[in-house]
Amino acid sequence: MSIPFVLDVAIGLIFIYLILSLLASEIQELITTILQWRAVHLKKSIEILVAGDATKSEDPSVIKLVNDLYEHPLIKSVNQEAKGFLTTLPRKFIWFLSSLPVKLSLSGEKRTKTIFGYTENQEGDTKTQKHSAPSYIPAETFATTLMETLGIPTLVQKLTESRLMNFKDEQLHEIQKILLKLREYANNQANDNLTKFSDSIYAEFTEKVELGFGKIIEDFCKEKVDLITSIDRMALIVDKYIDTFELDMPEDENIGKVLQRLKFLRKDIFDNVEQTISLRGLRPNINEVVQLINTGSDIHEEFKNEFNDKDSEAYQTFEYFSKKLEEFSKKLPPSVVANMSILAKRAQRKAKTTEEGIYILKKELEETFDNSMQRASGVYKRNAKGVAILIGLSIAVITNADAFHIVGRLSKDTGIRSAIVTNAGQIVENNSSVDLAKVKKETDQVLTEIALPIGWNDVNLEQQFNWKPHQKKGSAIFRVLTAIPGWILSGIAIAMGAPFWFDLLNKIVNVRNAGKPPASSAKD
Repeated sequence: MSIPFVLDVAIGLIFIYLILSLLASEIQELITTILQWRAVHLKKSIEILVAGDATKSEDPSVIKLVNDLYEHPLIKSVNQEAKGFLTTLPRKFIWFLSSLPVKLSLSGEKRTKTIFGYTENQEGDTKTQKHSAPSYIPAETFATTLMETLGIPTLVQKLTESRLMNFKDEQLHEIQKILLKLREYANNQANDNLTKFSDSIYAEFTEKVELGFGKIIEDFCKEKVDLITSIDRMALIVDKYIDTFELDMPEDENIGKVLQRLKFLRKDIFDNVEQTISLRGLRPNINEVVQLINTGSDIHEEFKNEFNDKDSEAYQTFEYFSKKLEEFSKKLPPSVVANMSILAKRAQRKAKTTEEGIYILKKELEETFDNSMQRASGVYKRNAKGVAILIGLSIAVITNADAFHIVGRLSKDTGIRSAIVTNAGQIVENNSSVDLAKVKKETDQVLTEIALPIGWNDVNLEQQFNWKPHQKKGSAIFRVLTAIPGWILSGIAIAMGAPFWFDLLNKIVNVRNAGKPPASSAKD
């Protein structure tokens, strides 16, 4: 048995498996599209990521949170659907088929009988069921969606608002204490000029400083200005007030001391804005923000103790937001709070400001999502390989692709072997890269010209099982059973995939065409 003969048989066998693998790939792609396996697998992988454990991924709170994520505009925009009657009609049939596994599963009721969630009305009741979802979500989109769904940016804004209000009240209270002592001194002196000045300067404080500070807080709550600008504006108001005080004050040593106290207060608080923000904790760190989600944590209780005056605007703002946060946190899976806390602590160690903390936390979420999706991709490939083997075995039986019979026919039938080798060489020559669509088109043309040693036709059955058209079928049943090992081998081979067989065919054809080098070349 010569090497060219063995190569020709190998090329014929590989070429047949290439054709059957192309068919298997199309069948698997069709099933994947109808049942939306990629989208379903992605959503279940996200549920496992959120739950932190596959056994807890069916928890209603996990499903609810992931459904909320899928309702976010960023993720909804990833899933594009065609419009129109002719396009939606076949899609409805596909939606029906893809929903059957969920309806038949035990988790169907938890998911409201749809794997992709649902749209709720204003009362929180199910309005419409979602029939499709994206098959791929970028890590950046997921991280942004999760942070916004958990309300991280809102937490930062509300906590900063409450602390800024508290800061405003403290500064107004300090100035007010100084002015009240001035009024007390003026009343004790029984001096009309001093009394008039103390009354006017206190009225100026009420009209300009208190109202000005209130307007600054209002602009900050409406997100018209940032934190630094707000404190700078407070400093300007205090400067103008001190200028007015100094311009109108009468000649008196004690009043001069009051002016010095106001200037010292202004310098101590407003000369270094960044230092004031840091010392007063006006800009919360990312770890504090995330810990707020856990309403039973020590940090959450510490925040409550920051606001002593229950009648103040700062306390009322934080108390209202705290109640909303408590209602929201009860709906969150415990794993989400725990995982976010761990990531927030890691982000806090690297961050210097809240903005940096949010950015780093977002990057940590992206990295966690990418790592999880890599593992999920491995699981999907293993599941897809299992399905590919089932499809390969089915095709092997349906097409009667017995590996041992194929090798035997190729060994004996010179015509079939030569025709397959010739056409296989042309296909390899015409396709330098694996373009499966083009390869399939060319192999389809080959099938119209060559009768492959597969199938349940009379010619093949006679050579394979020695069964003739007029012979009783019962006598050939035992012989058919002998083909089972060959079918199994072919099924596994078909499951290897068309790209594998095309690459292998390319290498074998190149080896065959190269031939044995001349003796002189080898000696050189």
